Amino acid sequence: MGAALSLAHALGVSALITAELLSEIEAVMVRKLNEQMAERSTGITPI
Repeated sequence: MGAALSLAHALGVSALITAELLSEIEAVMVRKLNEQMAERSTGITPI
């Protein structure tokens, strides 16, 4: 959380907005990471 808030501050994004959107951003990051890991382990691109 601290790193995300620091990055947002450096980019000029409000800490309130960052805190509000962080859970949604995290969900997308986890989903994409899981897709990449599945692709690498099976060699099949997920749908």
